[in-house]
Amino acid sequence: MKRKFSAAIAALFGAVMAMGATAQADQLAEIKQKGTLVVGVKTDYPPWGMRDANGNIVGMEPDMAADVAKRLGVKLELVPVVSSNRIQFLQQGKIDLMIATMSDTPERRKVVGIIDPVYYASGVALLANKAANIKSVEDLKGKPVCALQGAYYNNDMQSKYTQTDLVAFKGIPEAEQALLDGRCVGFIYDDVVLIWKKAQDPKFANFEVVPLPQWPVVPWGIAVKLEERDGPWGKFMAETITDWLKSGTLLELEKKWVGDNTAWLKEASEKAKGN
Repeated sequence: MKRKFSAAIAALFGAVMAMGATAQADQLAEIKQKGTLVVGVKTDYPPWGMRDANGNIVGMEPDMAADVAKRLGVKLELVPVVSSNRIQFLQQGKIDLMIATMSDTPERRKVVGIIDPVYYASGVALLANKAANIKSVEDLKGKPVCALQGAYYNNDMQSKYTQTDLVAFKGIPEAEQALLDGRCVGFIYDDVVLIWKKAQDPKFANFEVVPLPQWPVVPWGIAVKLEERDGPWGKFMAETITDWLKSGTLLELEKKWVGDNTAWLKEASEKAKGN
């Protein structure tokens, strides 16, 4: 009886494992079968993801998504996401893939399948009103700071430095407007974007980008569902990103949209070629 029970348990365990493997293997096949790849991208993060004059979603990351669809031989559907919902959209199956300026952190690796190698990186900075005379993070104590909901550095900024509630928004346009309206002394965000905005947008002429070295440069990761990271879909994306780095595709896209290549991406591309 015990042997029969053990055999039954073993058979059940094997069936569950097989079902899991099948579900994992089905994602890539499912995308090909339905003929459409659904990718979550930003529309509030120029030039990595934004809307053009006709309302179309464009930018460096939509171009990356288009290349994935081309490799798969399927159509592309872009779904707008923001920092506060991109992980949930992936977990809920609303998107197949997330390419949405997401910083790669240990906490996020527990809930979504961040793919190696990573494809980009950024540091943290503050776009501050010159009149506020903000030179370092220590100058922010007790002062209102604008931020985006879901940003990984929010907790540290609030608890360690400002010691006041952050003025947090769902999207960049709202945070920028609050900054321009004087509701905060600065907007904490990814340095690459703030530098780009300062150079491109005349309305920030009276603002300056203040580096915040308290937060080191953090890589950005493309993500699939957690259970798919080590399956065919995750492996396909790992091979794709590796090819992007080796071939110089990411360097070309960065040059096209940002205007120049960052030191991090140049180094990552050279490293990929040597592997």
